[in-house]
Parts: sequence; structure tokens; C-alpha cells
Amino acid sequence: MKLWQRQTADEQSAQATGHDNGVGFNGTDAFILSSFAEQINKGRTLSPKQLTIAFKKLPKYSRQIISEIPADKLTEIEKKVVVA
Repeated sequence: MKLWQRQTADEQSAQATGHDNGVGFNGTDAFILSSFAEQINKGRTLSPKQLTIAFKKLPKYSRQIISEIPADKLTEIEKKVVVA
């Protein structure tokens, strides 16, 4: 959802990437991942097949996802990763 929210309003409504601004989805993923976000916004869940697609596509957005984590939570996560 956070990645979808980073899309501009016109990108959200078109389910496409129209701006080369380094945020949100890339052109290849915009349609499918926007449709997933809209489905979630309507209170529905993703099917197992949709989740598989999302899990394959989302790792490339890790920097954007990490930037959405509050600093205190990120520090907590980093401590757990180092310990493990």
C-alpha cells in the first residue's frame, strides 16, 4: 500500500507509471501491483496466486519499503537481524 501511495494521483488512476521520479512502481509492475493495492483498499484480500506474484515483484522495492519504516522500529529490526 505504501508503494501505491507513492504513485502520483494520475498514476494511481491509470494504474501505470507516467513519471520517472524513482518512487512507487516501475512501468512493468504498475498495472498488476496497482490492481492489488486497489483490491486491498476495498477491504478484500489477495488470493494465493496474487500473493505469489506480489512476493516475486516486491523485493526490488526494498529501499522504498525500508524508507517507510519509522527509525525506532528500523533500529529494533536491525538489532534482531544482527542477533539472529
